[in-house]
Amino acid sequence: MLLTKSIKPGNLKKIIIKTIVLLFTLTIFDAHSEKELISNRTDIKILDKISSKNELVKLINGEELVYKDLAIKSMKCSNSEFDDDPEIKAYIQVRDLTLNDNDKVFVFNGWMFSSSPSIAPFDHPVYDVWLVDCY
Repeated sequence: MLLTKSIKPGNLKKIIIKTIVLLFTLTIFDAHSEKELISNRTDIKILDKISSKNELVKLINGEELVYKDLAIKSMKCSNSEFDDDPEIKAYIQVRDLTLNDNDKVFVFNGWMFSSSPSIAPFDHPVYDVWLVDCY
């Protein structure tokens, strides 16, 4: 009785190629999902306590925006959309342009959280800032 191989040489090449394509595809999707979590833009709301008006401000991460007397810069923003309770967090730097040492001192320099703004509060006599969204 002749013994035959269970995998023919042509089929072995097909299996190897399919495995490589599958691993490559999984790697691309995994890298794509991480990019979606870290965003390029940050939305914040600014409340003017004197006039009682609030305004939605859209920031591009890494660029500084001057809003009235504030210079605001969002360094990084991320969204944990895959959790049961999604959390939006952003690293934000704010300078008060009315102060004499405005190039050196930040009024706020740290992480902001959308669900609990009291963890790292923004303390300013005229303005309040809240993190709204990352996209």
